[in-house]
Amino acid sequence: MSRSNLFNYRRPITVALVVLGLVVSLPGKTLSVDFSRENAVVKAVKKVSPAVVNISSEYEVRQRSNPFFDFGLDPFFDSFFKDFFEPNYQRRYKRSSMGSGVIIDGDRGYILTNEHVLARSAKITVVLKDERELEAEIIGAAPDFDLAVLRIHSKKPLPAIQMGSSEGLMIGETVIAIGNPFGFSNTVTTGVISALNRSIKAENRIYRDFIQTDASINPGNSGGPLLNINGELIGINTAIYSKAQGIGFAIPINKAKRVIEDLIKYGEVHTPWLGLFVQDLDPKIAGYFKVPQGQGVLISDVTPRGPALEAGLRSGDVITAIDGAHVKSKKAYHAIIRDFATGDVIPVAVWRDRRTHKLQIRSRTFPEDLAEDLGYKSLGVRVQEISAVLRLRFKLVSRDGVIVTELRPDSYLDRIGARPGDVIRKINKVVVKTVDDFKRAVIKYRHKGSAVILIQRGNQQYYVTVKLEA
Repeated sequence: MSRSNLFNYRRPITVALVVLGLVVSLPGKTLSVDFSRENAVVKAVKKVSPAVVNISSEYEVRQRSNPFFDFGLDPFFDSFFKDFFEPNYQRRYKRSSMGSGVIIDGDRGYILTNEHVLARSAKITVVLKDERELEAEIIGAAPDFDLAVLRIHSKKPLPAIQMGSSEGLMIGETVIAIGNPFGFSNTVTTGVISALNRSIKAENRIYRDFIQTDASINPGNSGGPLLNINGELIGINTAIYSKAQGIGFAIPINKAKRVIEDLIKYGEVHTPWLGLFVQDLDPKIAGYFKVPQGQGVLISDVTPRGPALEAGLRSGDVITAIDGAHVKSKKAYHAIIRDFATGDVIPVAVWRDRRTHKLQIRSRTFPEDLAEDLGYKSLGVRVQEISAVLRLRFKLVSRDGVIVTELRPDSYLDRIGARPGDVIRKINKVVVKTVDDFKRAVIKYRHKGSAVILIQRGNQQYYVTVKLEA
């Protein structure tokens, strides 16, 4: 083979090596190809990191303490101290915790983070990427979802993250987590989606529909964003599961969006409305209808034009499971429902005609125009604003509150002697000044087993614990 032919034979190999970015030596020449190191992950982080913030919260801890022991004296004084001084001696400590957050609305200064990052906080400081420190206020918090919304005020424009979607996520898909673990700001970890729709139990609560990832999520990452490869927000990282090793969890952003709406509008999350009333299942009825395991709750009433009726549920059905979780009692039913947000599609298994039917209910916000009827059904009263005419008629002293105009016969309030003309001043923590306040309280506490009501008659005020009957 001639030297010319040999060179022609080697040329494809040289070109291939050059394409691979390797250094190739030819007579009198050195060829090399450099690749761009700015891959998709780098671009996503560069795009999002200005919107990721460090959150520092400060809270006070009070602890009983022995003053003699604190000064290094003999512990023998402990017994003397306990007898005479301990009840009145407390030391106060200030502690702080750190977490992450992400700016979701730069114009209004809204930041999304985890609720547990802010628990017991007296002062919250947000540190931006440009090292500005701003004091934040809590707009709303939802412990059942481990989400909270903060607000900061800045003279300069604030960056905001681009919202993505948690629908259609794929197992094995690349994800990026950004946060502030151990105080190291804007730390980036990558991984893949390991599983979807995970339910985990932490501190006596069950959190549902989490995204599971192998991207490292440490305590300081809590509240930071989980991104897809395009730098879009698909979840909020949370480190509530202390036993996790090499496992991270994130709250899907589509669920978070529904929670955010309530937090900004109401300061809390409204329990989703299904439009049905349930009661504990009588063992005799369970045996007669051969309800599986004898467990479930009986639907006693279905609201016209409500979500349950639209989904095909009816009075007499027995709800045996919700989203795969067995329903053992009315209390368990309400606890499970609280795990969902308004707008969620809730899978329900009902026992009807001696077989199981699987249905889906799309929950809605409780309509205010039904609140008065709910108050009559659950508390057994109808109320009105205090007017000049009613004040004269019932010789009222109070100008605040709502006046009871009707009592449902044989309701609890009727049985203990409440009567028209009594004034309701407070329901649990809600101060009632108007009928709208009364409606909000009735809606808010409708799934509670009881409510503490402050009733005024003349100059006297009484606290009464009322068992809610709805």
